Amino acid sequence: MDVGGNGSGLPVNNKQRAMLPNKTRGEFTRNQRKDSEGQSESPDLEFEYSDTDKWAAELSELYSYTEGPEFALNRKCFEEEFRVHVSDKKWTELDEAQHRAHAMRLLDSLEVTAREKRLKVARAILYMAQGTFAECSSEVEVQHWMRYNIFLLLDVGTFSALVELLNMEIDNSAACSSAVRKPAISLADSTDLRVLLNIMYMMVETIQQDDPADKPEWKTIKETFRTELGSPLFNNEPISVMLFGMVTKFCSGHAPHFPMKKVLLLLWKSILFTLGGFERLQSIKVRKREELGLPPLPEDSIRVIRSMRAASPPASASDLIEQQQKRARREHKALIKQDNLDAFNEKDPYKADDSREDEDDNDDNDNSIEAETFPLERDEVMPPPIPHPPSERVSFPKGLPWAPKVREKDIENFLESSRSKFIGYTLGSDTDTVVGLPRPIHESIKTLKQHKYVSIAELQITKEEEFQKTPLSGGEEEVETCATELLYQGILPSLPQYMIALLKILLAAAPTSKAKTDSINILADVLPEEMP
Repeated sequence: MDVGGNGSGLPVNNKQRAMLPNKTRGEFTRNQRKDSEGQSESPDLEFEYSDTDKWAAELSELYSYTEGPEFALNRKCFEEEFRVHVSDKKWTELDEAQHRAHAMRLLDSLEVTAREKRLKVARAILYMAQGTFAECSSEVEVQHWMRYNIFLLLDVGTFSALVELLNMEIDNSAACSSAVRKPAISLADSTDLRVLLNIMYMMVETIQQDDPADKPEWKTIKETFRTELGSPLFNNEPISVMLFGMVTKFCSGHAPHFPMKKVLLLLWKSILFTLGGFERLQSIKVRKREELGLPPLPEDSIRVIRSMRAASPPASASDLIEQQQKRARREHKALIKQDNLDAFNEKDPYKADDSREDEDDNDDNDNSIEAETFPLERDEVMPPPIPHPPSERVSFPKGLPWAPKVREKDIENFLESSRSKFIGYTLGSDTDTVVGLPRPIHESIKTLKQHKYVSIAELQITKEEEFQKTPLSGGEEEVETCATELLYQGILPSLPQYMIALLKILLAAAPTSKAKTDSINILADVLPEEMP
């Protein structure tokens, strides 16, 4: 399965991509070299500000180095099941009815009680989701069969069965207690979970991709799947809430064998698919503002950010102190050189600048003679400027790249402070009366009102305050039932625990030179069973 383009039949992640030859990643390397040799002080980066990377790159992020041998094992499990029920034909040679029949047989076999048999069938389904790569001759062909097989698996109800199996593995107290007692967790402790999460991630990531060549029934399946994924159909809660529960259970130390990277990837993709990305968010904003009678948005902030040049992050305190020390050393050196030059000229250092100004006014030729008399010393004090080609100058836009926004409260605060300063009294929330204020204040208020922006949140807060003041006469509050509201209702009771758990994982993954004493091991699903 060469979805990463390395020709080895295995997916490629970012670390593997960095080890590829330059011709594979040559475009970025070439432009990077051009910037490093060419003199631009702030070269732009080849970075696309978007929700996700390309499909092949997102699939390769799922796998680690230690999972490489499992691709051949998945193929073996599939072929053994395939030969029992089908003749010697290949999967790619069967028709759609035969494909569906075999997928139904695999789905029925998932319900067996024997763990080894169930894992073997799950690996066969994973090989189908990977595009039956052994029967394909190109990456394009692999991607075609991946998409076909995944829509077929979803249509026969495989995803619901996988969620039930995942729920069963989460509640497997024997596996959790065994992992807690182990001194070191390895790849073998999370085999069942990894296979299930791999299939589910590949299904979610593949189905959310838009392809113009999709059949009409596939588009219907996609929208139905989006609705089901955000609805409380799985154990009376959305699947995202179940994955959040896995995160907290892992960070509490009760299930150290959970493959946390795969859980977080599936959680991210599930939320992104059900709630939508940047483009969908912008369209919802526009539609909501029209419904509430608010003026349209001044611009699309995501498009503005995409057009901006790359910028360095803010400097830390230690960097700022180091810059100040370097600047102080340079100034000290310049003072020493100036003192040496003054001593050589035997002039009063406090009159050196005045004499030069007089000479500039009197005679320009004397300056040129003086410069030729002491060439070394003048070069020491004033080094020649480095010429820069005009094409490399960075042009900065005038003003901010996006329109400024002013709240009604900001205008009220400005008027209140201006009235108390110039008149001596205030008028509360009155933003129209400007009698007695100076002309510059009038112009400032006019400018503020031109950029006045009323957000949807302000209207919602006002409405909520009115509802709390008069709960009986205000009637029943109307809440739109959508994927966002359902997710919020599901995570609200345990929201602080989810935030703490995610912060723990973030701190454990952050690079640092100090020894970490945290109890969670985020590399549990990467370490092999036998350490080399």
